[in-house]
Amino acid sequence: MPSAPATAVSLSSVRLDRGGRTILRDLNLAIPSGSMTTVLGPSGTGKSTLLAAMTGELVPAAGHVQVFGHDVPRSARGLLAMRKGLGVLLQGNGLLTDLTVAENVALPLQAHTRLTASQRQQRVLEKLAAVGLADAADLYPRELSGGMARRAALARAIALDPPLLLCDEPLTGLDPIASAVIMRLLRQLNQELGLTCIVVSHHVRETLPMCDHAVVIANGTVLFDGSPEALQASTNPLIQQFLRGDPDGPIAFASTPTQQAA
Repeated sequence: MPSAPATAVSLSSVRLDRGGRTILRDLNLAIPSGSMTTVLGPSGTGKSTLLAAMTGELVPAAGHVQVFGHDVPRSARGLLAMRKGLGVLLQGNGLLTDLTVAENVALPLQAHTRLTASQRQQRVLEKLAAVGLADAADLYPRELSGGMARRAALARAIALDPPLLLCDEPLTGLDPIASAVIMRLLRQLNQELGLTCIVVSHHVRETLPMCDHAVVIANGTVLFDGSPEALQASTNPLIQQFLRGDPDGPIAFASTPTQQAA
């Protein structure tokens, strides 16, 4: 069997535009296969836009995006084939409220495999057990806590055993305990299944200790790309402000109404 590419996702001289406005520019990035990578940065800096380019939702205005050595397709058929190898964990979970947890997890299996009903059921139970929801198969999304719903969405995201898992702000709306559970689960899946996991977040304290590769997006481009240890040792004032959560520094925030009036 051919060996897996050393790089899971690569971007070369990429520019990403939305609504006629450049969001990210001069992106050169390589996400190692098998890594647990966090993409950090202040809110509104384009982290989710970066994920959209990886999934093919957003076509770059310039440059090339590759997933496991192949350009992200432009055709609908090509995108469908590529996306079967992607697991995506959305901010809002995306669970269908009129389906049980098990039925939600089974959706990608019904759409993209030829497994029998009993085989699908077995796969669903395996994935729910992997995220600690073996006893929640027959519950509906409205009966789940925020952390449980996020884990159910994670089970669905890995239903097809994808080699690449993209997580868009997976800790949004979760308390510290639920956040820790989600990050530990992601790291466990990364290590045990060998999948490449990319976690987009602005939650530094929760994500950074669980990752072996870090990227910082700011000022419209990649500001840092390297190890978490090197990131924490950075002397860049913008990076230090973000990591410490300081209100004052090079990252500017909108002024208050009083300041504007003055």
